[in-house]
Amino acid sequence: MTLEFTKMNGAGNDFVMIDNRDGSINLDREQIASLCDRHRGIGADGLIAVEGTPELPRMRYYNADGGEAEMCGNGARCFSRFTARLLGQTSGSLSFKTEAGILSAELLPDGRVRLRMSEPHSLQLAHSLRVLDSDLEVHSLNTGVPHAVTFVQKLEETPVFELGRALRQHQRFAPAGSNANFAQILNPVSLSIRTYERGVENETLACGTGVVASALIHHHLTKAPSPISVQVRGGDTLEVGFKLENGHPADVTLAGPADFVFTGTMTI
Repeated sequence: MTLEFTKMNGAGNDFVMIDNRDGSINLDREQIASLCDRHRGIGADGLIAVEGTPELPRMRYYNADGGEAEMCGNGARCFSRFTARLLGQTSGSLSFKTEAGILSAELLPDGRVRLRMSEPHSLQLAHSLRVLDSDLEVHSLNTGVPHAVTFVQKLEETPVFELGRALRQHQRFAPAGSNANFAQILNPVSLSIRTYERGVENETLACGTGVVASALIHHHLTKAPSPISVQVRGGDTLEVGFKLENGHPADVTLAGPADFVFTGTMTI
């Protein structure tokens, strides 16, 4: 089978994009993991398939290990631009279905995408967890997928891989596990974060849903106003916007890049 694909990245979080609107492509977990392999495949943090109809496209998202996940924020922005190109759309907005609900996206004139997120849920603040040899104050929030967030004083000195792997597998988040974010406050409305992603099982250059979770938890803890800027490992800055309804964030958005890299074919 010869697979046509497009490579995209959102703030360094990279994806293999495929058009499967006709349902003819049936990839198993092993094939998806092989495509995402950085040594023997195309190389990516995940694979995204476009399914559904022009009226309501469907985003199917698979992590680099081949397992399907509910959603991916950076991936959803890339999905929006990729789907818009398939539909011949260069501006405006579009809605699409994910396992985390129906989302909408606005194509901005500068090539960025502003994504309206699904409603965050399952907020828990300040639970103390023993992780490796440290007692961490951990906050958690589901922003389409589950996230744990820990605030640190010196982000660059934080052992993100070791702590992230242990936190991702912590019994508190069993059985599904959680993504693990480590955030440093730069100023009242600006953060820097690093993320260990489940499914990738490593630190990635960016995680959109982790950016949103970190920004919203920062708001809950400090009352920081919208928008909140978040610097990611890849060097980009994403913007999290929200309105307050009865004191709680609503209409949450994530704005950032969604860039085409190259197109190609691969035999699988």
